[in-house]
Amino acid sequence: MTPLETVLAYYKAWTSHDFDLAMEYVADDIVCHAPAGQLVGAEAFRAFMEPFSQILLSSAIHGSFGDETTAMLMYGTSTRPVADAPGAELHTVRDGRITELRIIFDRLPFEQARN
Repeated sequence: MTPLETVLAYYKAWTSHDFDLAMEYVADDIVCHAPAGQLVGAEAFRAFMEPFSQILLSSAIHGSFGDETTAMLMYGTSTRPVADAPGAELHTVRDGRITELRIIFDRLPFEQARN
């Protein structure tokens, strides 16, 4: 699989609420850079990302790109608390596993929904 194919398979799994399958594409030593800070390791990543997948109502890819080692997705999501929540992810992939992930999204609407 190319890095883009790996990332698209990961995206399809987590947006379909199959987080066990999504984690098959994630390296044990993943480093995730998120707005809340850096997460290291598959357990920390799962604890961060799986709750988001559980509140997800729908998602659609706006664009994607991949080369020999990286893949990038831009997508829109609709969640229970926030109707329109766009996101972007830049993945580094080695041997069919995501080893590094940079996630960009706006946390403010989620914080406002909590209040």
